[in-house]
Amino acid sequence: MGYSRLRMSIYGMLVNRVPVIREKYHTVRDTQTSPWQRLIAWCYLVILNCAWILGWRGKADKKSWKKRQKNLIAQTRSESAISFREKPEELAERLSSYDVISFDVFDTLLFRTFANPTDLFYAVGQKLDCLDFKRLRMEAEENARRDCMKEKGHREANLSDIYDRLWKDAGIPKEEGMRAEVEAEERFCFANPYMLEVFRLLHRSGKRLVLLSDMYLSGETILRILKKCGYPEPEACFVSCDYGLSKSGGTLYKEAEKRFGPLRYIHVGDNRISDGENAKKAGWDSVYYANVNAMGNPFRSREMSSVTGSVYRGLVNAHLHNGLQERDPDYEYGFLCGGILALGYCQFIHSYVQERGMEKILFLARDGDILCRVYRLLYPQEEARIHYVLWSRLAAVKMTARYYKYDYFRRFLYHKVNQGFTLKQIFEAMEIADLLDDLPIWKRQGKRRKLGGTDEIERGALLQKEDQLTDRNIEDVKAYLDEKWEDVLSHYETQLEIGKQYYAKILDGCRKAVAVDVGWAGSGAMALDILCSRIWELDCEITGLLAGTNTCHNAEPDMSEAQLASGKLVSYLFSAAHNRDLWKIHDAAMGDNVALERLFSSPYPSFRGFVGPDWEKKCLCPGTDKEARQAGQIQQGILDFVRLYLQSGADTCICAISGRDAAAPAYLWMEAHREETMKTDIQCVLA
Repeated sequence: MGYSRLRMSIYGMLVNRVPVIREKYHTVRDTQTSPWQRLIAWCYLVILNCAWILGWRGKADKKSWKKRQKNLIAQTRSESAISFREKPEELAERLSSYDVISFDVFDTLLFRTFANPTDLFYAVGQKLDCLDFKRLRMEAEENARRDCMKEKGHREANLSDIYDRLWKDAGIPKEEGMRAEVEAEERFCFANPYMLEVFRLLHRSGKRLVLLSDMYLSGETILRILKKCGYPEPEACFVSCDYGLSKSGGTLYKEAEKRFGPLRYIHVGDNRISDGENAKKAGWDSVYYANVNAMGNPFRSREMSSVTGSVYRGLVNAHLHNGLQERDPDYEYGFLCGGILALGYCQFIHSYVQERGMEKILFLARDGDILCRVYRLLYPQEEARIHYVLWSRLAAVKMTARYYKYDYFRRFLYHKVNQGFTLKQIFEAMEIADLLDDLPIWKRQGKRRKLGGTDEIERGALLQKEDQLTDRNIEDVKAYLDEKWEDVLSHYETQLEIGKQYYAKILDGCRKAVAVDVGWAGSGAMALDILCSRIWELDCEITGLLAGTNTCHNAEPDMSEAQLASGKLVSYLFSAAHNRDLWKIHDAAMGDNVALERLFSSPYPSFRGFVGPDWEKKCLCPGTDKEARQAGQIQQGILDFVRLYLQSGADTCICAISGRDAAAPAYLWMEAHREETMKTDIQCVLA
């Protein structure tokens, strides 16, 4: 016991004392398996501590790492292209020339939901209700291996040995602990789709297939997991803990040769040393299959919590770096950034709706399209209250003009001043083109002032429909519309009536509903609430759920603060009172709004209002242009991430993805592509 305490004290002093050292050490140590690799990790730990004593603090290194990562992401148009390899049929044909074909198991045939093998222990600790279980489990394994070396002359401890130590050192019941860990392995392991196809092709052709694995799980357990994941049964399974031999030591290869005799062997695995060099030393040929996490981790955000971050990295790396397919950049954008964001947001929506007893969920077009699809995937039992509804800022501004007159003029006039728009274009966008006829004969009554010693009326200049809207004439245009205000409002009466019928049917019998949008001021949800409660009198209270709000960089940062404070609007990612670091980082002027809105884009056309006989049909037919195709690819990426998340069992160990975790991949991508996004933003404004 004294030795254990001393060891823990040394570990705490060298590793846990300094967060930067701990992070760097585990980045190296957690991926090492052989004794000499561990020795290198320990030497690295000593070097880090010496550097700290001499004054190094890691700040410059962290900044340079972030810069390198952003440059890497920006330069890589398609991340999956890095790991794209020969087709499974081609590899199977190449392997079939050998008599015996051997495969490594974990990170080759099987992937885990987690990026690091030891992160699986988080899930085991959850099951056992044990705090700090991951550290206890790792230490117990090391102690069991040391004991095994003393007693048996090798380090290949099995799961029973490890839990003997856990019972001795931490009091964790052996049988319960072993059962929880095996169940976790079975739940969180899934087939590598690339190798599954290779293995099946070889099995169908009658080849002799074997497994070689350095592992503490028994061969029986590994075979059971492989069968669950869809693999045909191999001819033999050689596991280090069953034989007291290992690939890292080179001896497990000789054990396989004893079984099959002097034949032509080839081994496939992800470790360059134990699966590559040691196989060749044993006289075998080998095929190196790049570890998906080693390939993908340089692209992954570090700004995530331990469990959610590991699950995210594990799933993304497995999907994009398995070598099966080179993905479209738009697909990858959706999969990498939109998948976890849409998933976390929908979990947030579900939790809010359940806690507040909301009867309907209105996903506002078009940003709500993919969110509605994801929500249906996650919660199919709630179909009765899920609605994708036609709505837009344009429709809202027109239909609430009587109540939000200031916003009407701000959006249609003040946001377009000095941008080259003619009065004709603006009036047509406002759907009041017939009011252009009176412009040439209208003069604005100005203020009385002294001109040449006498009182005269200052009059505005005559307005022409081809005039551009500028800062010189905008007040005249506004004054004209003020004078014609009732005529302006009459143009929207038909739309108001059609809109009332549309929403009355959806909200029939509903007293409380949420309107889901991306952001930013919450005007879409607020406008819908005003229409329902004050204009249409539908007796339904609407609460707005937003992905994010206006930030400190907006010209009107406090626009929605009263509604956010009262709970009329609720934000998932950030607000002035929630995740303020993101609230300070997010900058619409740098293209951040455009980047997130693009994530939630839809192949459906924009909804311009309840206008024309086919207004509903037009908005529910997917477009065929480039923008629609790109939106379709992004949506497919998002849906594939959510499906993989559910299939991998990740939802059983993560009850909810926080807004901070959900945002991390998107903000890393946005920083790397900021210049490109700003160009897109400018093009959108000009269009």
